[in-house]
Amino acid sequence: MKQKQDLQSLISDLKTDDRIVHWHEQPEKEARYAAFPPSLNDTLAHTLGERGIEALYTHQRAAYDAVESGKNIVTVTPTASGKTLCYNLPVLQAISEDSDTRAIYLFPTKALAQDQKSEMAEWIEATGLNINSYTYDGDTAPAIRQKIRHAGHIVMTNPDMLHTSILPHHTKWVSLFEKLKFIVVDELHTYRGVFGSHVANVMRRLLRLANYYGSTPQFITTSATIRNPKALAEQLTGSNFSLIDNNGAPQGKKHLALYNPPVVNHSLNVRRSASKEVRTLAKRFLEAKSQVIVFARSRVRVEVIYSDLQSLIKDDYGPASIRAYRGGYLPNERRAIERGLREGSIRGVVSTNALELGMDIGQLEVCIMTGYPGSVSSLWQQAGRAGRRQEESLVVMVAGSAPIDQYVMQHPEYLLDAPVEEARIEPNNLIILIDHLKCAAYELSFRDGDTFGGVPIDDMMDYLAEERVVHKRKNTWYWMNEAFPAHGISLRSASQENIVIIDTTIEGSAKVIGEMDRFSAMTLLHEEAIYMHQGNQYQVETLDWEEKKAYVRLVEVEYFTDASLNVKLTVIETDEAKRHHHHNAAFGDVAVTIMPSIFKKIKLSTYENIGSGPIHLPQEDIHTAGTWIDFDEEWLLTFGKQKFERMLVSFSQVAHQLGAVLTMSDRGDLHVAAQIKADHSEKPAVFIYDHYPGGIGLAAQLYKRMDELISRSATLIHDCPCEDGCPSCIGTSEEQGLKQDVYRWLSTLV
Repeated sequence: MKQKQDLQSLISDLKTDDRIVHWHEQPEKEARYAAFPPSLNDTLAHTLGERGIEALYTHQRAAYDAVESGKNIVTVTPTASGKTLCYNLPVLQAISEDSDTRAIYLFPTKALAQDQKSEMAEWIEATGLNINSYTYDGDTAPAIRQKIRHAGHIVMTNPDMLHTSILPHHTKWVSLFEKLKFIVVDELHTYRGVFGSHVANVMRRLLRLANYYGSTPQFITTSATIRNPKALAEQLTGSNFSLIDNNGAPQGKKHLALYNPPVVNHSLNVRRSASKEVRTLAKRFLEAKSQVIVFARSRVRVEVIYSDLQSLIKDDYGPASIRAYRGGYLPNERRAIERGLREGSIRGVVSTNALELGMDIGQLEVCIMTGYPGSVSSLWQQAGRAGRRQEESLVVMVAGSAPIDQYVMQHPEYLLDAPVEEARIEPNNLIILIDHLKCAAYELSFRDGDTFGGVPIDDMMDYLAEERVVHKRKNTWYWMNEAFPAHGISLRSASQENIVIIDTTIEGSAKVIGEMDRFSAMTLLHEEAIYMHQGNQYQVETLDWEEKKAYVRLVEVEYFTDASLNVKLTVIETDEAKRHHHHNAAFGDVAVTIMPSIFKKIKLSTYENIGSGPIHLPQEDIHTAGTWIDFDEEWLLTFGKQKFERMLVSFSQVAHQLGAVLTMSDRGDLHVAAQIKADHSEKPAVFIYDHYPGGIGLAAQLYKRMDELISRSATLIHDCPCEDGCPSCIGTSEEQGLKQDVYRWLSTLV
């Protein structure tokens, strides 16, 4: 019987594996310390000492001093560097000096708030200070909500709860708003794109109410490494900030291995499935008694890997020792998994980026990523989940066939040398702004000449008056609609309400097992779809689109489903345009019609297509922002109409992948379309558009970086080792010479 290896010997073996295309070591770093500040409460200093903390890290001391001097701060240091103390210490100090002091802690997820609640409870118990700290979210029992409103020194919540429950009912929170001294925003880098644009407007509403009640709160924010943390904090809050980035925390040695699965079809450059390789690697590390986290980019992929891994290790471990974790699970499931990871009873977890954030999930030694996570910042966040207690750790990124994955394998310097990306938001997106103006008007009336976060709003309020949402009397606009606006506005997606997933396996005992946003439901919850939850397969029997309910039944099948969408796109108005040598680039407003078309059944063991079927759902129409390239008709003569149409589609596939990377967005935030004869110009065109009504600034960025996008696309195609196209570049092609033609064509454009 083969002897099982430990982690050290596995690392040694992995270094010599020919599937490792690059190995990078981050050396250990010694801690840099600073003395406790003179003003620190003796009880707090004593408690720190009892926890073995005799001095602060340099960034913790700098944060404390800056907050004490009245500055808004953003602290940017790596995962597990003690950022929590950067806000807890000054807040607890202020409450110890004045018991009327109040603070709101804002976390992007309920899970993170629950984690921080536990840590704060330990602090309060250890100090013996008379401080009340509570979480306020959808799981909070009604019986204690009143106590939180009146007696909570620290209220921990998330943007969604602030948006729908606290701000609209501010008259119940007078004790909080009158004495609000601090607003803590943790994981600032997560507030980007659609979500960040919404939250910036929630902040405008929060500050407006705080000022109404006579308080001017100070911001304490923390972020993972991004290129523009200070600018993002200022755009999110409308306030000036000081940057704290002198990280003093120690760091254990960390290994980063780039793993490219072997080619199984050389002519098509098709590689072995990343999911299968991840499963095998995870099994080896679990056998070495290491605690492992596996990241995957989608809910379906998480469930597939989890199911595969369970089948591999079921004889060695109990079923509860490996778990899946993602959005859509019920709160008690998520809490149990987080607790199991901390306590060590759960040895492995397969997760979406839901566990990327800095909650304490114990001492994980190995992190495995299924494909490139989407941004350099996200990669280092996920990597930071391993080795959180300054011990040696291993991170393995297993490449998929996606173009960006193979680009990273060919150019490891992209990860290691390139600066991290910027996080972008667009708070003044008209649709988002109008939505939050409605909420703000409900909360507090507006007067002529008022602004909202510095934005003049008289014209918009006149529009809302015409729509009979507000009523103007003398020089003041009052809310007049019976509807409660915040409940109809989702901060996290384009859809306004989620689809509830109901398990009907046991007759007469239906139960809710999850939920999903409407756009995702079009491709994941259509009738006959296989929905996966904690490794179990459910078939969607009925999707009631009007009632927003999906009824599912437990099944055991050897496939999962994947759906396709048909897209029709029309240019409404061109805002900017520029002429290049062989093409025009432009930016403006576009109308998009999205229609689900067919779904495929993909065999679990081989990933081959074993069937398909139609999807019967209504179309979705959005008006958004897009950038596009109109190509001169000479290319049709050069390559022929049919071939050039295939070349357009090939370029659009690569541009979609790289566009998401350049804008630090999820691939789902951007969509692409190729047309051989576009309606607006009657020329061949490729469109890239924001998949959100009104746009969120992503297409605008790509318009400014169009030359870079084309150049990077050409490089990726050129460097791919396939002969005529493969999933890692232009997609699989049986047409000889197509890949070379696409490369030569793109090379002439820049």
